[in-house]
Amino acid sequence: MPATLWNYRESTPQDAPAVVLRGFSHQDRRVILPALDKAVEACGCWVLERRNLSDAQVELVLEVQLSGVFDLYTALVTAGVELNRASHAALTELCTLRRHHALGEAGVLLYGRMVTLGLEVNFVAEVEEDDAACSMAAAGVA
Repeated sequence: MPATLWNYRESTPQDAPAVVLRGFSHQDRRVILPALDKAVEACGCWVLERRNLSDAQVELVLEVQLSGVFDLYTALVTAGVELNRASHAALTELCTLRRHHALGEAGVLLYGRMVTLGLEVNFVAEVEEDDAACSMAAAGVA
């Protein structure tokens, strides 16, 4: 397993993203990454850190205003990133917070609040049927 961007044992709570999102894509990373960059830019996010761990994994640290979380959520899905269940739940919770808690204690507007998100995307290579059949034949499986 490759080293992750956030070493929780060594980092302080201020350094770690508030929410870590995990997802994958079956599409080619040369297609997804530019679409992801455009999506992040279009919804007003800032990329604080970007790290390519391998050809199959990239990690981003994003900062977004609470009011832009819904736009980010839809942009990630539109760009072709398939999020896991926990990531969907975390983004839904942030969207609910944005919608129902626009005014905090003493009427302080929370829309300007910044949220730091970690995004880990794995690129899953699809094996073509011909390659799979060749591999099975070489292994003696019929």
